[in-house]
Amino acid sequence: MTRIDRRTFLGGAAWAAAASLLPWQARGASRDDAAVADSGIIINALGGLDDPNRASDALVPELTPRVLAEAHASGLTAVNITLGYVSGPADPFEASVRDIAATDALVRANQRDVVKVLTAGDIRRARAERKIGLIYGFQNGAMMGNDARRVDIFADLGVRVFQLTYNPANQLGDGSMAPENRGLTAFGREVVARLNARHVMVDLSHSGERTCLEAARVSTAPVSINHTGCRALADLPRNKTDAELRLVAERGGFIGIYFMPFLTLSGHAHAEDVVAHIDHAVNVCGEDHVGIGTDGSVTQIDDLDRYRSALAKEIAQRSAAGISAAGERPDTYPFVVDLRGPQQFHRLAQLLRQKGYTSGRIDKILGANFLRHAETVWGG
Repeated sequence: MTRIDRRTFLGGAAWAAAASLLPWQARGASRDDAAVADSGIIINALGGLDDPNRASDALVPELTPRVLAEAHASGLTAVNITLGYVSGPADPFEASVRDIAATDALVRANQRDVVKVLTAGDIRRARAERKIGLIYGFQNGAMMGNDARRVDIFADLGVRVFQLTYNPANQLGDGSMAPENRGLTAFGREVVARLNARHVMVDLSHSGERTCLEAARVSTAPVSINHTGCRALADLPRNKTDAELRLVAERGGFIGIYFMPFLTLSGHAHAEDVVAHIDHAVNVCGEDHVGIGTDGSVTQIDDLDRYRSALAKEIAQRSAAGISAAGERPDTYPFVVDLRGPQQFHRLAQLLRQKGYTSGRIDKILGANFLRHAETVWGG
């Protein structure tokens, strides 16, 4: 990729100008697509700022010139990044604190490009200043240990999204791959109450069905499922039933549709599958409660064959660790093959428009709905 001066983007260059410097995949969007995407805020309810071409096990963002340039070119306003403990032998509490500290240092070193998001107003400020908002989030509640007061520690450190479980069970509740489907524990209820009190977003992605339903009912604030698919379209544990989707929406919450292999039973998801799951979620939840949480980066992959070989090893490791989900296989990608790279949001806008979605509805899905939910939970 041609090296791009970050000031080109921060100075106000349009997507069309930036795209001329990017690989051909990033030039797939028309000027009309850019107009739709640039007219509103684009928020990825779960994603990353990293370079999939570089091997790394760290969750801390990789704010390299290329990653930042392609993120700016994508039109991204803000992204919920995963920090802290997800699985493995590390101490969950210590690993989570270290990740937050390391990311804070990166934010300080890259103030021209990124801003740490604490309120919905910070997302608006990121857009006004042509920066990218980093929303600190967890994807496992293991760092709570047995002390719900740790919510206060992490809230004070700037964590704004708290996913209760990963795929297995933990001390808060059962994840999507826990066969017992036992629901939320008494400690999990205590943690949810503490999260509500500290205005931290309760994320029910990866949760088992009972855990999701029970958490949505006991939470005094609207909850979210930041990255999921619809089980009515692909019956896999990582996808949510209509009952889960409907309850979260009825209580004022948010559902983000991911760009993941679980969108289809074959594991080979395409852009049309993303549109189908968004459309189903809109029909179940209403257009004010659905958005995107891609669970991926916007940096283009240069060599898919090389990436595939590394991915097979990662999937084997996840399976051995007992944290994988049904539908993960070595022959599948953890992204939608024709909806990736810096053009992904613009391409999605185009496909939704072809589906008959109005510009206003597209703006809601690309970011306005998440922003409304964030404002409700975090404040302005």
